[in-house]
Amino acid sequence: MTTLKASETRIPPDAFNRVAYQRERVRIERRGGKPVFLVSQEDLELLEKLEDRYWAEEGQAALDEFERSGQKAVPWTKLKERLGL
Repeated sequence: MTTLKASETRIPPDAFNRVAYQRERVRIERRGGKPVFLVSQEDLELLEKLEDRYWAEEGQAALDEFERSGQKAVPWTKLKERLGL
């Protein structure tokens, strides 16, 4: 994640204060581009947990599918050898 100092942006300090102290979410419109959002650290941590849960479930589903397929796993050492690593 890239970190910028608030003083390096043109976003009004009031927007940062609304996020930091009032836990508001602030939508920032950009000319012709997709909007960006300012969110609190707590919101970001929750989003990251949700993302981690999503990818854990996707990984488990892929593993379950592999096990149902009856295929055998290729050992990492052999795979590295095949790929020339």
